[in-house]
Amino acid sequence: MSIKQSFSNKVNDYVKYRPTYPSEAIDYLYDIVHINRNSTVADIGAGTGKLSKLLIERGTPIIAVEPDEEMRAASKQLLGNEPNFCAVAGSAEKTGLDNHSVDFIVCAQAFHWFDRNVTKVEFKRILREGGKVILIWNTRQTTGTPFLEGVERLLHNYGIDYAEVNHKNITEDELRSFYKENTMVKSVFKLQQLLEYEGLLGRVLSSSYTPMPDHPNYRLMVQELERLFEQYEENGKVALQYETELYFGEI
Repeated sequence: MSIKQSFSNKVNDYVKYRPTYPSEAIDYLYDIVHINRNSTVADIGAGTGKLSKLLIERGTPIIAVEPDEEMRAASKQLLGNEPNFCAVAGSAEKTGLDNHSVDFIVCAQAFHWFDRNVTKVEFKRILREGGKVILIWNTRQTTGTPFLEGVERLLHNYGIDYAEVNHKNITEDELRSFYKENTMVKSVFKLQQLLEYEGLLGRVLSSSYTPMPDHPNYRLMVQELERLFEQYEENGKVALQYETELYFGEI
């Protein structure tokens, strides 16, 4: 399944329940990677605009490239009144952007969907000299507490193609090979989501690999999720833990 097909029915849950990115990671983009107000940034696979919003708030112009019409519409609803925001239909492999027109490319929760060989050619075409590519994932932690481990078992048991579309299938060596030799830099930041049951269910359903209500796995998955929540909630909430992995370099 392509990214263009995977999230059309998930947009509302994605908007409401996917986590944002930690402020420390955004600070890093400005202090270390040197994005600034004068940079032109292409957010490729921009989705509903979660990362674009954080960069727009810092005054940076964003071109959000997104193939899914529903997700693109959600980003326009969120940011359409911002003068520094422009959303366009396109993909990583065919952005539609002009040659050497952007200073930075950011890809948040998206790079694992791309055809990396074709994407690399396209990114080189649209980047200005010295431009950098930034890849970001909020990586949900799967061990460390019985609750986190229970959620991971649930997704393996009831998810659809979970193992195939998990971004962890891309190794760090594969990421390094995407960049120019010896230019990739990695940093990691911590993030936590405290969720009531509605938020937990919405977060689970926002993933491309979780079943929809008409799928036979759906009812069993929800029953198991309710049991996990009841077993591990504290003061009506459970904690999902993430590591925000950030990579940048030249290509």
